[in-house]
Amino acid sequence: MSLLVVGLSHRSAPVSVLERASLNEDDRNKLLQDTVAAEPATEAAVLATCNRIELYADVDKFHAGVAELSTLLAQHSGVGLEELTPYLYVHYEDRAVHHLFSVACGLDSMVVGEGQILGQIKDSLARAQELHTAGRLLNDLFQQALRVGKRAHSETGIDRAGQSLVTFGLEQLSRGADVEAWAHGKKALVIGAGSMSSLAAATLARAGVGEIVIANRTMERAERLARILTEGDDTHVAARAVPMDAVPAELTRADVAVSCTGATGLVLTAETIAAAVEGRTGAPAAVAEPGSEASGDGRTQAKAARGDVRETPLPPATVGEDGCPLDLATVEPGFSLLGESAVAGIDAAALEQHGTWVEGGTSLLERRRELGGGTADRRDGAGRGVEADAELITALAATAATVGRIPERRKPEPAPVAPRPEPALFVLDLAMPRDVDAAVHRLAGARLVDIESLAAASADAPMASDVDQVRGIVADEVAAFGAAQRAAHITPTVVALRTMAADVVSNEIARLEGRLPGLDDKHRAEITQTVRRVVDKLLHAPTVRVKQLAAEPGGAGYADALRTLFDLDPETVASVSRAANGAVGTGDNDDFDKNGKNRGPA
Repeated sequence: MSLLVVGLSHRSAPVSVLERASLNEDDRNKLLQDTVAAEPATEAAVLATCNRIELYADVDKFHAGVAELSTLLAQHSGVGLEELTPYLYVHYEDRAVHHLFSVACGLDSMVVGEGQILGQIKDSLARAQELHTAGRLLNDLFQQALRVGKRAHSETGIDRAGQSLVTFGLEQLSRGADVEAWAHGKKALVIGAGSMSSLAAATLARAGVGEIVIANRTMERAERLARILTEGDDTHVAARAVPMDAVPAELTRADVAVSCTGATGLVLTAETIAAAVEGRTGAPAAVAEPGSEASGDGRTQAKAARGDVRETPLPPATVGEDGCPLDLATVEPGFSLLGESAVAGIDAAALEQHGTWVEGGTSLLERRRELGGGTADRRDGAGRGVEADAELITALAATAATVGRIPERRKPEPAPVAPRPEPALFVLDLAMPRDVDAAVHRLAGARLVDIESLAAASADAPMASDVDQVRGIVADEVAAFGAAQRAAHITPTVVALRTMAADVVSNEIARLEGRLPGLDDKHRAEITQTVRRVVDKLLHAPTVRVKQLAAEPGGAGYADALRTLFDLDPETVASVSRAANGAVGTGDNDDFDKNGKNRGPA
């Protein structure tokens, strides 16, 4: 197995880069075809979601494979290779398997434990099968990933660790309030009729909204979704479909708007949202003042929503290099001692030690005595006021001597935040690239939650204890998959060996018949059976043992040893392997039908 993964996700790249690197359906198809056409790769699959783009391939050369896959991702995403490279990650062989299994279980999702990724993995496999870019390795890998994901959700409570991105987004819109209470009776506009938009509409319906309007470029799909929502057993809600050009008018009636389309440009501009807010309130939508709760990007908004005040971390009060009690490697160049907060928690002895360190071996207190109370404007080589610094350290040392330690004051009082009026319109943007202009964050009359603000909010989301159990499942499944792949790798060689042995038996029986032409059928059959039993018994122990050894880590060399010892024809082994690969999807696999099409999870 030479499985290679090159990709980027919300964990490695900012949303702005993910947005630019997103691939539409045609891009994904072309990327797959170009990957298998490249020299290092024989199989390929693309997993592209709103927060990840990953290219999987079976390669025969690691370094050449990384270079080729990185280049192809850059070419098809339109982001320059030099710009894209810092955000790429690479997984190889067992680590690549571990990564995909973790993704399938929701461990690598923006919202831990969400199950939508299983459908996206199923779609990725179906696309690779349709384009004939998935062979035995990727078929086995993606099928097993689906099974591992299902096992994680059925055997653990990983679902409790998170929820769908839609639910998480609605929680952010409601600022942590009960979503059902917040959504009850509201009018919702859902833009798009794909899988994510359908999930959003169903979630809103179950939350108790009073009306849902579906807008889509294809009216037929919008009408079908509206009909499902109206007639569904658990989503009985008043729903109707409208064309896309009706969106501005519908926004003036909606309380909540959710957008998730495949458009490459903005679907909702700041001007459109501002006009909708004005239409609802009768007053122009105000633009928030800098520093107010409504200003800034989605990350700032998410932090404000959680009540976070994130100041620049101060250097730790520990002994650093050369005995300095501050680790200057963690701060900007040119650091100097500038007040209580910079030495919080340092006792008098440590302050004296610091004074010695910054002066290259001479304490500032000693320098002050040497200077004999010199003028305050006297400066050292670094431009500090030596006298002023000495007085500061003296004062701090006196405080430390009185109270024991300088009091901790590392977290300043939060800056006052201008109150934001209750939004007239709540907007959830789940598209990648984004559907809604980020400038909407600055409109005081609207509240926007998008992928970037969701990423910021999810960074601090707690993880359930079930996550550890799922990690154990993933580790076990990775080991089992690796063993199965290594064992499968030697199977063609074992088959070729047994074929060669059968040929030897047939040739020897034919030679015996030539030498004993009067041999009757009964004796001929008995001799033939005896010779075959002897050969089978001789081969049984070594072939069983070699399969066991090949399944262990580092066992790939046993196939080569077997071919060398028995002088097996490489073409015979290759033909057996090709025949086995051609049979993919025709066995008794739970996830495949007779035509090799993946059924995946329901």
